Amino acid sequence: MNLTISGHHLEVTPAIREYAMTKLSRVNRHFDHVIDVTVLLSVEKLQQKAEINLHLRGKDIHCEAIDGNLYTAIDCLIDKLDRQVIKYKECMLARPLESPKRQAVA
Repeated sequence: MNLTISGHHLEVTPAIREYAMTKLSRVNRHFDHVIDVTVLLSVEKLQQKAEINLHLRGKDIHCEAIDGNLYTAIDCLIDKLDRQVIKYKECMLARPLESPKRQAVA
């Protein structure tokens, strides 16, 4: 998994980087076929914004969260991302593994 954490009008400190990485481990626990993760943290006047782009095999997932506190925005972002990853995983497990042409006729 390639992980990129960057800041817009914000210096990404080691504490923020470590916090985001520990929270992202929760997503990895549910679905470990993650190819690339890009996290963008930004500050706009009184709002802290966290965005994430998660590249999976066959799908890209984008989430964003805005809050007054950056750590709370990251928490909300990971909650949203976790729900979307679980939903994607359930859809992947519901699909048949073989194509309809190759399935045995009952």
